[in-house]
Amino acid sequence: MVAHDRYAQMPSLLAGGSSPVFLMQMTPLIVTSALAYCLAQGVPEIEATTLRKVRVLDAALATVLVAVVVLVSLSTGIVADSQEATMTGRNTLFLTGLMLLARSLHDQAASAVPVGWVFAVMFAGYRDFHRPWPWAVTLHPANYVPTLALCLLVFGTGLAVHIRTRRT
Repeated sequence: MVAHDRYAQMPSLLAGGSSPVFLMQMTPLIVTSALAYCLAQGVPEIEATTLRKVRVLDAALATVLVAVVVLVSLSTGIVADSQEATMTGRNTLFLTGLMLLARSLHDQAASAVPVGWVFAVMFAGYRDFHRPWPWAVTLHPANYVPTLALCLLVFGTGLAVHIRTRRT
């Protein structure tokens, strides 16, 4: 809540000058990195022989965690009247989905991909001041429905891939 309106001017690689980067754009990285760390703590040999569906339980953990973040970000956005705070929940959906997709390819990529995405958006996400590129979904306004739909799709795909992928 403290960081909802704080920003820094960062140099833009594609647009002339600088672009504002709100600190709230970084907060989903706390969630995705912590979740990636928790998911990496499992032992594949034990998980493969257990009767419990560990991958489904991991997906439930991710879903509950993201749901809590969405509720907190919506509450913070309403209380502080901040669009940036409201966007945090949607961005957490997207970045968690990316993290789960990356984790299915390589465990170490799970934390790196969301961080890389955020930094790419920070330095190359704006066409010009306050006009983000279509691919820079974490910069789109909170009330933009196509971006919300894309974030839900990425999160759902990440969960589905996570459940179906076997760890080696």
